[in-house]
Amino acid sequence: MGLRRVEADLDLKAPAEKLYNIWRKDPHVMPNISPDILQGVEHHDGHWDDYDHGSHKTWNYTHEGKTEVFKERVEFDDPNLKVRLVGVDGDVFKIYKSYDGIFHFIPKPNGGTLGRITLEYEKLNDDVPDAISYLNFIVEFIRHSDEHLVAK
Repeated sequence: MGLRRVEADLDLKAPAEKLYNIWRKDPHVMPNISPDILQGVEHHDGHWDDYDHGSHKTWNYTHEGKTEVFKERVEFDDPNLKVRLVGVDGDVFKIYKSYDGIFHFIPKPNGGTLGRITLEYEKLNDDVPDAISYLNFIVEFIRHSDEHLVAK
């Protein structure tokens, strides 16, 4: 079936560095930003202040009205303000063989940010839907993060 990709570009108002740093330095605040979507995040490797490339988290969230769990290993590209969540376990693996989320925050010359959200995944079989509903879920969370940062 091969690797597939769905993408969305978002016009965001907050600075790219602040959006990136929510993922890089402050993932523990995410459930407060969007509690209807994200109910919890647990860091498995040490303390929140040493959250680093290769560390693992478990996310508890609500997708299409169902409570789900996603376990990932994170990769950071600091110079390019890019985060990659490499899926290692969780509910998405009931329908996908692999599942990674890539969030790239690109500063715009006149302020604001272009948020490029990409999901790369491989279906378990041809009957599995494309990951559009998961893309929409992440887009909604990124928009909530942007609104949170702008309101600060």
